Amino acid sequence: MPFDLLSEPIRKYVRDKRWDQFRPIQVAAIKRIMTTDCNYILASRTASGKTEAAFLPILSKVNFNEEGVQVLYISPLIALINDQFLRVEELCRYLEISVTKWHSEANKSAKNKLLKAPNGIVLITPESIEAMLVNRAHEAKHLFSNLKYVVIDEIHSFIGTDRGIHLKSLLFRLQSINRSKFCIVGLSATIGDFNEAKVFTGEAENTTVLIDKTAKEINVVFKYFKESGAELSLELMKDLYRETFDNKTLIFPNSRGRAEEVAVKLKKISERIGGHPYYFSHHSSVDKEVREYVEDFAKNNRRNNFTIACTSTLELGIDIGSVDKVVQIDAAHSIASLIQRVGRSGRQGNKQSNLYLYATNNWSLLQSLAAWLLYTEGFIEPPAVMDKPYDILAHQILSVVRERSEIRLSDLVYVVKSDFAFQAISETEITEIINYLFETGMLEKLGREIIIGIEGEKIVNNRDFYSVFTAEQNFKVINEGSTIGELPFSPLIREDENIFLAARIWKIKLVDEKARKIFVVKALDGKRPMFYGGAGDVHPRIRTKMLEILKVDTQYDFLDAKGLDEINELRKDFSTFTIGDILYDRPIVEKIVRSKKEDEDLFVSEFCSFTGTKINRTIGLFLYIADVEYEVADYNSMFTISASIENLRDIFESITSDVDNTISRLLEDKPAILDFSKWGKLLPPKYQTILVRDKYYDIENTVEFLRNIQLVEPSTLD
Repeated sequence: MPFDLLSEPIRKYVRDKRWDQFRPIQVAAIKRIMTTDCNYILASRTASGKTEAAFLPILSKVNFNEEGVQVLYISPLIALINDQFLRVEELCRYLEISVTKWHSEANKSAKNKLLKAPNGIVLITPESIEAMLVNRAHEAKHLFSNLKYVVIDEIHSFIGTDRGIHLKSLLFRLQSINRSKFCIVGLSATIGDFNEAKVFTGEAENTTVLIDKTAKEINVVFKYFKESGAELSLELMKDLYRETFDNKTLIFPNSRGRAEEVAVKLKKISERIGGHPYYFSHHSSVDKEVREYVEDFAKNNRRNNFTIACTSTLELGIDIGSVDKVVQIDAAHSIASLIQRVGRSGRQGNKQSNLYLYATNNWSLLQSLAAWLLYTEGFIEPPAVMDKPYDILAHQILSVVRERSEIRLSDLVYVVKSDFAFQAISETEITEIINYLFETGMLEKLGREIIIGIEGEKIVNNRDFYSVFTAEQNFKVINEGSTIGELPFSPLIREDENIFLAARIWKIKLVDEKARKIFVVKALDGKRPMFYGGAGDVHPRIRTKMLEILKVDTQYDFLDAKGLDEINELRKDFSTFTIGDILYDRPIVEKIVRSKKEDEDLFVSEFCSFTGTKINRTIGLFLYIADVEYEVADYNSMFTISASIENLRDIFESITSDVDNTISRLLEDKPAILDFSKWGKLLPPKYQTILVRDKYYDIENTVEFLRNIQLVEPSTLD
């Protein structure tokens, strides 16, 4: 029995909690972790007890009387650390084990106490590990040389990202200072590729995925409100209010500006009809103290209903208590994100999850429908794996040199070549990148040793060095001396404009660019506020599913009448195209337009690619190479191309994967293309080109797509 495998203090914890039985993932994890020294990925739906599944056996198994930190818990969010701290600390009281938060906002005295007597469990972010290795190498070894377990929460949020590659490298570096091998336990509710999750540990052959496939019933309702302006209509807001006023609700729009609009408008409706006042916004621009207040209110105020309009800040596993409904406004950019959000509702007991999706245009409705149907078929996007992350390698080269103070070239090459995060990068490539870091003053030679160079010092001594993601250049927003949040600066931020923030509308009175501050007062003039925020990349499978939906006549009972009418109208629009092969048949229409410049007729082709964002971006690159003018709207994959269908077929047939010279020229003309990579500018031009080719574009899949594509013109009646 799993219960019998646990230590007596942990058995007492379980008895005191009056648990009748363990959850399925807990049963599996206890049996495996207690009896083996393998790595594990625990995969089960949100609120299924994964944290306890990891910690119950780990706390029972590990001897915390040994010197040093025994367990490291790594989280993608400081807020999640603060939240999990309370749960882990409660568990550890039964064993008298200390639990310490270590991040930029954590208590300094608690950190100092840990440094004097390393023990127990530490909760930390990847960036804080980096900072410790760079600035406190000796103390890092003192703390982490006897680790037994590393628990990675929300591991799916790391896989396939720069931050994930960074974390893999940090795990390797922690392992190199450890006296013996530590085990890794990853936790996730939404993994699209279990093999990649196993590879993430650096020991795929010694990593087992434990999956709880128990599905929670999801009640899903799709609603359609056609919008013509920039703001959401009163009709939609009234319906949204009716669906949520007597519930505890999370609403996920796709931008911070939209989240603010929703919170403000729902609050106004509620005020007019005497409803409750508990409407909040929660996103990265809202001040930290305000966000924490909202989280605490949601978690502990059991009597009052509430609505929080939020972004991905509440997508991950921060415990905000019981939520009755989740609302998604317009299509989430990924299935994984949508399902993570849905899992926030129905967490208590066996209650079902409730998803309400509001679409405001026909293509958003179609994409939402495609994503939901793919999820019901068992598809979640696999991570976009980068085999040769040269930019993160360059960053880690500087970090390793700073950690060691000085290091011989052969030793440096050996260290980074041994790092499993960079195993696909050859020794020749590593050496070329190191040599370029010498040329640019990032590194210097001191006799036979390598040290950080003058230019490198400027980088590694900056707090910004600890992360591999680009932080927004935000301005603090201040009202009557109090900070209410931050906004990314743009030319639209100017005096007398209105903005949404913290569920209110504010008027900008002064913008102090030097101090990076925006001074505001409450807006009373009714002027339309500005929006801010963007969208993510969409996977090709979603767009292919959208085309498939247009081919069939299936009627979906979870769509409202207006939504069904809109889908059927789209089907009618595309019914003139005979689509046989869903993968490669694509609709196209040729038109003749009059050129104002040349005063002649020109051919224009309207081509709907029905493919993913990166492939659409790469098609644009190939059209640029062919010197063909075009416009593209990614949301519906529609290209408007200044070429006849015959010419376009010739262009697609002549496509070649040899695009490096073009990308190199693009980088010279438009260096901002590289902005997706924080540390790409450290690389030699050759490697910058490769990075853009392999990460920003998708050359291989686009070449295959265009070589196999069949352009289908509309059929005509005889």
